[in-house]
Amino acid sequence: MAKFPLLDLHCDTATEIPDGRSLYENDGMISITKMREGGVFCQFFAMFIRMSEYDSVEAAFRQLREIHRNFTGLLEKHSEHIALAHNAAGIAANRRAGKISAVLTVEEGGVLDNRIERLDELYGMGVRLVTLTWNFENCLGFPRATEPEAMNRGLKPFGFEVVERMRELGMLIDVSHLSDGGFWDVAKLVAKHTAKRGKKPFVASHSNARSLRDHPRNLTDEMLKALGDSGGVAGINFYPPFLGAEEKGSVEQIIRHIKHIHKVAGIDALALGSDFDGYTDEHELSDCSKLGLLTDALSKSGYSEAEIEKICWKNAMRVIEEVLF
Repeated sequence: MAKFPLLDLHCDTATEIPDGRSLYENDGMISITKMREGGVFCQFFAMFIRMSEYDSVEAAFRQLREIHRNFTGLLEKHSEHIALAHNAAGIAANRRAGKISAVLTVEEGGVLDNRIERLDELYGMGVRLVTLTWNFENCLGFPRATEPEAMNRGLKPFGFEVVERMRELGMLIDVSHLSDGGFWDVAKLVAKHTAKRGKKPFVASHSNARSLRDHPRNLTDEMLKALGDSGGVAGINFYPPFLGAEEKGSVEQIIRHIKHIHKVAGIDALALGSDFDGYTDEHELSDCSKLGLLTDALSKSGYSEAEIEKICWKNAMRVIEEVLF
């Protein structure tokens, strides 16, 4: 298999790996050894909070701090192999040192609890991307839904404040899980600022094409085009229900979504957002060590080496360079 460098915008490993489990080698979808084998040089690690499991937002935020404590401890334990990165310069420095870069993210903006200073606290913890909502309404806005009325609801006033502050701090705004109305609120805000203060794209870290798989978590063609026009990227999600109706996920399904997004939004709008360790469904790409199967399939599908590099890492790295300080 041809080996290309890979950058993955989303996984749930930081949340799912319990105390005592090894990050170096484990039976999950992501480990240091598997990333090495698969060619992953930069992995975005989501600290995911399921708000319904907690009696209060404060309790949820305490759990987020615990996830952070545990995971950064694992990074320190294996510091000869992997290290935190806060921006493109940090990722480049880690590559020169032969280390994998770990970029911290938060999946569920509701942990901010209407407190903008809490966003600054997350930034201080090393978080560089926030997925504004998960599957529940929160203080920022509304999630993707099957009912049109709910789907059309957008950002709340605090959501607009958070998006503005994220731009000031240099954080990636992630619209995966956000309602259609919320997506367009972000897109319009980004477009308005781009005209005045230069480009700072937004991302859908782990979302696919809705016209191929009619799921509210996926993006319409109009959304994909708007995302591409902003300079942003959609990270292709490997979760089988977002790819197609088949029970088992496949490389062929991923290629279909890549080709479609390429057609409607351009080659520069494509990235990877595996969602590894966020699902247990059967998949041809059972873990990140198998990612060579995807790059080989891209080559066999007619993509050039330059195009494969854009999909696998260069598009995402461009966005990182434009947004993260």
